[in-house]
Amino acid sequence: MSPQTLLIDADDTLWENNIYFERAIEHFISFLNHHEFSSEQVREVLNDVERECIVTHGYGLHSFAHALVHTFERLSVRPVTPELHAQINSFTHSIADHPIELLPEIPQTLQYLAGRHRLILVTKGAVVEQTGKIERSGLKQYFAATEIVAEKDSAAYHALVEKHSLAHDSTWMIGNSPKSDINPALAAGLHAVFVPHGNTWILEHDEVNPAPPPQRLLIVGRFAELREHF
Repeated sequence: MSPQTLLIDADDTLWENNIYFERAIEHFISFLNHHEFSSEQVREVLNDVERECIVTHGYGLHSFAHALVHTFERLSVRPVTPELHAQINSFTHSIADHPIELLPEIPQTLQYLAGRHRLILVTKGAVVEQTGKIERSGLKQYFAATEIVAEKDSAAYHALVEKHSLAHDSTWMIGNSPKSDINPALAAGLHAVFVPHGNTWILEHDEVNPAPPPQRLLIVGRFAELREHF
């Protein structure tokens, strides 16, 4: 294969991310201990509140912390005292303090790909938060550039194409999220590689769109399989 440009997602593509949020949510639901709503019903409320908080606060721990507090306020008969507020925030702190856990064979695969293609890391979220994860991961050396965007939609991919002078016929977006990585990249005229993750955030779930010709869509079982295609 001739040299390609590979745009690569970070959270839940290169390292674990959502599993820590899921654990925090389990602890929060247990702490709330609602006597009328089931755990599933509480989670549905939290999902709705998270969507609202994303509009106001974007993605990341700051937005997640607001969502937990607002959910507690909606569902609890108790007011949110400073003590309760601190307890709810502790669920978020447990995520922030967790070390980076790379997914299997990530460094080896990136080293192989970087020797053959141009790699650009593309992640969304809070700049300081995502920058810290990139630095702690030890993977920055494999990328020609890193991009942290507020949202991954077709407009964002069009902007990346313009900024980095990318050729549509040799640029691929690689990631685990149909909503943020695959479908908007295809809509922007790029190729895509879907790498499913068993714990992808529920708000990132979507049907994977087919690739309109002459674009291509690959689906691989794990990131390391990219060595077989690129």
